[in-house]
Amino acid sequence: MEGVRKTFPGVVALDHVDFDLRRGEVHVLLGENGAGKSTLIKMLSGAHRPDQGRILVGGEPVRINGAQDAERLGIATIYQEFNLVPELSVAENIFLGRQPRRFGLVDRRRMNADAAGLLARVGVDVAPQTRVGDLGIARLQMVEIAKALSLDARVLIMDEPTAVLTTGEVDKLFGIVRALREDGVGVVFITHHLEEIAALGDRVTVLRDGRSVTQVPADTAEAELVRLMVGRSIEAQYPRQRAAAGDPLLKVTGLTRHGAFTDVGFEVRAGEVVGLAGLVGAGRTEVVRAVFGADSYDSGTVEVLGERLPRGDVNAAMDAGVGLVPEDRKGQGLVLGATVEENLGLVTLGRGTRYGFVDRSAQRHEADRIAGQLKVRMAGLDQQVRTLSGGNQQKLVIGKWLLADSKVLILDEPTRGIDVGAKVEIYQLVNELTASGHAVLMVSSDLPEVLGMSDRVLVMAKGRIAGELDATKATQDAVMALAVTDPAATRPSDRKVEVPRGH
Repeated sequence: MEGVRKTFPGVVALDHVDFDLRRGEVHVLLGENGAGKSTLIKMLSGAHRPDQGRILVGGEPVRINGAQDAERLGIATIYQEFNLVPELSVAENIFLGRQPRRFGLVDRRRMNADAAGLLARVGVDVAPQTRVGDLGIARLQMVEIAKALSLDARVLIMDEPTAVLTTGEVDKLFGIVRALREDGVGVVFITHHLEEIAALGDRVTVLRDGRSVTQVPADTAEAELVRLMVGRSIEAQYPRQRAAAGDPLLKVTGLTRHGAFTDVGFEVRAGEVVGLAGLVGAGRTEVVRAVFGADSYDSGTVEVLGERLPRGDVNAAMDAGVGLVPEDRKGQGLVLGATVEENLGLVTLGRGTRYGFVDRSAQRHEADRIAGQLKVRMAGLDQQVRTLSGGNQQKLVIGKWLLADSKVLILDEPTRGIDVGAKVEIYQLVNELTASGHAVLMVSSDLPEVLGMSDRVLVMAKGRIAGELDATKATQDAVMALAVTDPAATRPSDRKVEVPRGH
């Protein structure tokens, strides 16, 4: 890419950016949310066309007017948001639009056999006939990778591919990427996990504010990468400011839903961050959705400030002061076609109504205040949310609950797919919430984040609470040891783990 420029109404997304990818290398694209990474890869995949500059493949200028042009040129993209059809099978998704045929009909036997080979290559134990809508997020990611491999691409673009994977799955993915590199495939790799860069990358191009700032080797020190990316150094990656906890704001007792979670109980106190850790499929998201009333449960109780909440009633939970930032921000946390102002006002719309009419002036004033407080990068309050970067979208999901002054805020994977600078801003926001007497329950698969930002850590395994740790003394090994246990085989008294300081 040479001198590429792309603008949207009120925003310069890319400003004369140069980027090159060599055969058989992993080139990391690094930058804050909103730096222009997504726009760049969408140009390579045919979703956007540059206003200025040119794209060359094999030294020859090309025009990429859509996904089919990209595929013809050997460019495959795995987006952060999955591009799969839930009602179709795994095999049908992998070969969608390219199904093998025999006598004019789809050759399902061959399609399933080819899909099985690709699935084995990425190491996922899913039958090709499985309906995609029945898969969890981690397996969906591996299906996307298998789909990209089916294209026999010369260029593979991977946008945050490890965000939803466990440590073992990440290791497996890295093995696949290294094998592709050996085969001469060029890989564009986008990640916000800085430790992954040296482990996998060859070169790094840093984008900032739509410009290519510099290009450095992948073994560049993390502190320097952060400085290049955000334009300043960040001394504390997890700036938790702990204080004495107050009275319980949220109390969960004996919460059970058949097939999902069993006998879950815990408290979250004022001024406290309680982390909820565990492997994918442990039941963490299912529990917090039940606490918020988004899903029902079979037995147990949820209390806020001593008052019992009715099960399966989101409005009652919100009225009691509970807010949920969901794992899927685009599917469940935002109205993508609406504006920044409209999304920030979603929770408080009812209370901002006078005589049956919405007080638009007051709503706009409050939206402007929160957007400023959260440092949302936008052209204005009337900008459509779908055009914002992932980090700025996440700030809006949190911002609507700040406007509602939620006493208990549940954060489910709050920093997934978000750059280092935006993460620190969200962590500082958590500090402000707890300092003012709010309580935070945080689900995260990022163990350093759990230990760095929690006061206590509850570890779930197989739908149960496997144990509790003091986050200031615990280690990642201690968390993982609990995450792989069978809590049903241990007594409750065995599940509180004391970790000596310094271990």
